[in-house]
Amino acid sequence: MNYTDLKEKSALELLELLKEKKVLLFTLKQKLKTMQLTNPNELREVRRDIARINTAISAQNK
Repeated sequence: MNYTDLKEKSALELLELLKEKKVLLFTLKQKLKTMQLTNPNELREVRRDIARINTAISAQNK
């Protein structure tokens, strides 16, 4: 997911996407603790996606 893709979305779409990513991050953390996560880099990507979404939301608010 790129920031340029997020700039085109509305605020409601961004908030919905943010909610989905946070739920995904929670499930990945649970899988990590139970040793079911095969690719730990997924955590990193999801955290970065959340940061990109938060940046897009704050840019729209300004």
